[in-house]
Amino acid sequence: MAAALAWLAAACLLFAAQVACEYGMVHVISETGSPRGKDYCILYNPQWAHLPHDLSKASLLQLRDWTTSTLCSPSDLPAKGFSNQIPLVTRGNCTFYDKVRLAQGSGAHGLLIVSKETLVPPGGNKTQYEEIGIPVALLSHKDMLDIFKSFGRAVRAALYAPHEPMLDYNMVIIFVMAVGTVALGGYWAGSRDVKKRYMKHKRDDGPEKQEDEAVDVTPVMTCVFVVMCCSMLVLLYYFYDHLVYVIIGIFCLASSTGLYSCLSPLVQRLPFGKCRVCDNSLPYFHKFPQVRMLLLAVFCVAVSVVWGVFRNEDQWAWILQDALGIAFCLYMLKTIRLPTFKACTLLLLVLFIYDVFFVFITPFLTKSGNSIMVEVATGPADSATHEKLPMVLKVPRLNTSPLALCDRPFSLLGFGDILVPGLLVAYCHRFDVQVQSSRVYFVACTIAYGIGLLVTFMALALMQRGQPALLYLVPCTLITSGALALWRRELGMFWTGSGFAKDIPQPPWAPASAEGPQPLKDSEVVLPQQPPGEAQVKPTLPAEQPPELADPQNVAGVSAQEPTSPANCTLESTGLPGTSV
Repeated sequence: MAAALAWLAAACLLFAAQVACEYGMVHVISETGSPRGKDYCILYNPQWAHLPHDLSKASLLQLRDWTTSTLCSPSDLPAKGFSNQIPLVTRGNCTFYDKVRLAQGSGAHGLLIVSKETLVPPGGNKTQYEEIGIPVALLSHKDMLDIFKSFGRAVRAALYAPHEPMLDYNMVIIFVMAVGTVALGGYWAGSRDVKKRYMKHKRDDGPEKQEDEAVDVTPVMTCVFVVMCCSMLVLLYYFYDHLVYVIIGIFCLASSTGLYSCLSPLVQRLPFGKCRVCDNSLPYFHKFPQVRMLLLAVFCVAVSVVWGVFRNEDQWAWILQDALGIAFCLYMLKTIRLPTFKACTLLLLVLFIYDVFFVFITPFLTKSGNSIMVEVATGPADSATHEKLPMVLKVPRLNTSPLALCDRPFSLLGFGDILVPGLLVAYCHRFDVQVQSSRVYFVACTIAYGIGLLVTFMALALMQRGQPALLYLVPCTLITSGALALWRRELGMFWTGSGFAKDIPQPPWAPASAEGPQPLKDSEVVLPQQPPGEAQVKPTLPAEQPPELADPQNVAGVSAQEPTSPANCTLESTGLPGTSV
């Protein structure tokens, strides 16, 4: 008990010792030119002095460039001091307290410390906070250069800290995109898998109608995938500027493929462009693709190339990135298949640990104290390329606060936070169809994903730092799916996937009755004798036959309806009786 209390006290002390920091703004205008100004981001510590929340209540003071000095000793002060000024000094050589004490003593009404490194909160102790009465903040070196380039050397500045809303409206857009992608991808993947499972005799009108084979995820594949994710994340952290272009290239290729896969079912419904490419020996054209499919492929590649060229245009390139990202996620949900709930649980739990480790644990292992996951997802501050990884859904902040310029102008949600729970949603849909449960698992898991995403947004608003979304999404989806299977007394089938038709043993044919025809043997085309007392039933053609099963070359004028199993489960078709397939 005493040890537990000691650990709790130590944790409280550690939390209390953390330096408070907030984002603020410095509003700069020219003393001689246009009164129109510009806002720049600063990082300040409110324990030194608070900033007004409204710009109209902040004093416009002369901004004095004193960056040739670090302001660490009285000899660094100007002869006339900083009376009614806000000096700009260079970071380094002494503590923040030494700088702000000298500035306050010389009449300054604020202090801006220019930093070429990552901005950190200017810290001190309680005694120092009580002694200082002027605000002190850090400004990036890049912003300082832009100030003097845009407004000249004669400028005035006002420090203020506008209110930042807990949640931005862009979260609504991200929520709709994420839940919609998971629901659509899970529904599409489940429907496609069931159709493929039961339609063994589908006729193709061409190579473009052949669907891609689904990839079943095995435990070995799960382990290899997680090791690859960890390795790639660490490599990106240390070699970001070199590998970011590789990731961008992979995204362009994969997203164009996903967009083609999503649009091809719609294009195939068009009544024109059905003519095929002539005979040739080119790598792709030897399959004689239809002209409309060829034009679709060109369009998808063009969209991907346009995004790749203009990816840094913040005003509109994010729309293309989100569209390509959603198409990529839908393609992956359709292609990758988890065969059992056991496989779902293994994958989600392993990635749950992976996400939590790289967000919450790695700050204690890095020199900068930053999370590897957040650093890579948002792009390192010291990156020479200033490129961002495209494997995220991004939406610009929609609030009117100037703080949207600070930290991250976009809200992000990684593709993994869509794909990983989406694979479980797809499994739930396939299981729904097999056990004829009116999609109760699919709906419940999709709702659980939406709730988990809302919890993620709430944690983001409360903690004001990047969150591992799988920390909330995995428990919500796994517990909901497992609890529903337990309540329906189907947990055994749900865990092993034994509810699927390929795992159900083929039952014997049901005995004939007066209401239906007898099944034909492979070598017979006539109806066998009925037991005494039962009426003879002539074989009849089905009223309607699916076009996928109709074969005019093999139908000899006689057919029989396929029997159904006693358990009312649809069996896999093995060919029409008495025909050759």
